[in-house]
Amino acid sequence: MLASLFVVVLGSCYCSKASSQSFLGVPRLFGPSKALVKDVIELNCKLLTYPKNETILLQLFKEGSHDKMLGEYTSLAGEVASFPLVIRPYHEGNLECVAKAQNNSNIEPTVSNIHYLQVIEPVKGAKIDVLSGPVEFFEGETLKMQCTLTAGNHVSYQWLLNGQLVFQSHYDHLLINRATSKHSGSYMCFATNQFNKTEVFTTNSSEVVITVKEVVSNPDIAFTVLKEHPHIYSAMVTCQSTKGTPPIIFSLYNSTEMVENMTTDERNATFKVALVLDQHLGWFQCQANNGGRVAYSKNIPLEVVPVGGPVMMHYDYDIGENYAVIGLRFYCKVAKGSLPRYQWFLNKTLLHDQGSFYYVVNQPPKQSILLLSVGRSSTGTYCCEVSDSFDNTTTISSKRHYLDKDGLNRVPLFIVGIVFGCFTVIVLLVSVCCGIGVVFRRWHYEDKPPLDLEMDRMVAAYESELDLSEYDEDADVVKTARSGEFDQASETSVDEWPHIEEERRTLEDEPVEEP
Repeated sequence: MLASLFVVVLGSCYCSKASSQSFLGVPRLFGPSKALVKDVIELNCKLLTYPKNETILLQLFKEGSHDKMLGEYTSLAGEVASFPLVIRPYHEGNLECVAKAQNNSNIEPTVSNIHYLQVIEPVKGAKIDVLSGPVEFFEGETLKMQCTLTAGNHVSYQWLLNGQLVFQSHYDHLLINRATSKHSGSYMCFATNQFNKTEVFTTNSSEVVITVKEVVSNPDIAFTVLKEHPHIYSAMVTCQSTKGTPPIIFSLYNSTEMVENMTTDERNATFKVALVLDQHLGWFQCQANNGGRVAYSKNIPLEVVPVGGPVMMHYDYDIGENYAVIGLRFYCKVAKGSLPRYQWFLNKTLLHDQGSFYYVVNQPPKQSILLLSVGRSSTGTYCCEVSDSFDNTTTISSKRHYLDKDGLNRVPLFIVGIVFGCFTVIVLLVSVCCGIGVVFRRWHYEDKPPLDLEMDRMVAAYESELDLSEYDEDADVVKTARSGEFDQASETSVDEWPHIEEERRTLEDEPVEEP
């Protein structure tokens, strides 16, 4: 009984409390979605359902930051709350309106929809910061730059190199991995943003000069000979690199000993070394360095041998469709000489590098080649002369060779001699074989007995009598007749055999007269 009474009292208290509470509707927040910094805008919050006799407090916050209120409004009879704002960059983000009963804590607060506000701050104060380090560095390294601003958001960036657009992005960084010399130049960044596609704000940085230096390449080494006085010579050794940002330090070494070095703004350097002909002066090498690395040339021997020995000249040719010689190549080579100079002459006239019917190909020190088209212009006497390229006091000449088109296409006498000789040998061989055949046959008949010779003559005479060509019988009849004759002849032979045998003995007993 007491338990039932307690439940009834508790239920009546709950119903009394619930009837005393009212519910707030969900407020709606609305207003501009974009704003410029320092502009004044107005956001509105409206509560559709109001409890009776309650003062409603409407507050503006950023989502998740209710510790910092952006605006506040007290509504008594359903007025629309207005929140005027002087826009600052921190206003950007998701905003919400919170509604609560000002004097009744029993009414639960409600939160509006999310309203996103984009704040545009015009760009200003662009500047390039080189994050990767010095503005001068060697190729292969990384270049990283950043375009920083003193103000601005929602920015797009453009990077220019020597006035040409090279990169465009919403990121403020420019990254180049393994930079090369083509990335050298003057860089500038442009920053841009806009409001409602009607107002565009830009700013550009000052220029920053980036120098990506080429690492010096392995130099080539070569030398020429300079005749300064009679019997006094010098070697002019040249070191040259095809790549490398100056200044470059070139050094000349003889084995491990440095001869000389020099710094130059060019990619080559020349060193003068005293020279003695026909003497090996050592192995020379060039080294080049522009701060990136040390580059080395190959080692070459410094030895100069004057020209000497015979000058050898030979030729080969090309044949056309009609088996006529249409092109010819003369080759000239001297027996020894480190720096020979080859010269070609036609009828004692010097042939320069190229003419209407010839072309000179020099391949020092190995040889020189004279290419000719065979014709009327190329007829004449050719020779090759060789001298030292640094001293023409000694000149060696080859044998002279006469050339004309008819002579080249004429069959050489030695070939005619070879053909005639081969024919003669064949005739002699045939004659010898015939002579041996005659001697052998005579020897064969001289060794036969007289009876055998008589028998051969009888058989030959008998075969001549059996000429059946005048008969026209059928082939089978002829064969049968011949068969019968052979049988008859065989029978006759048997009857006459004693007589023949006696005649043979008589002939054997008779003495043979020697001639």
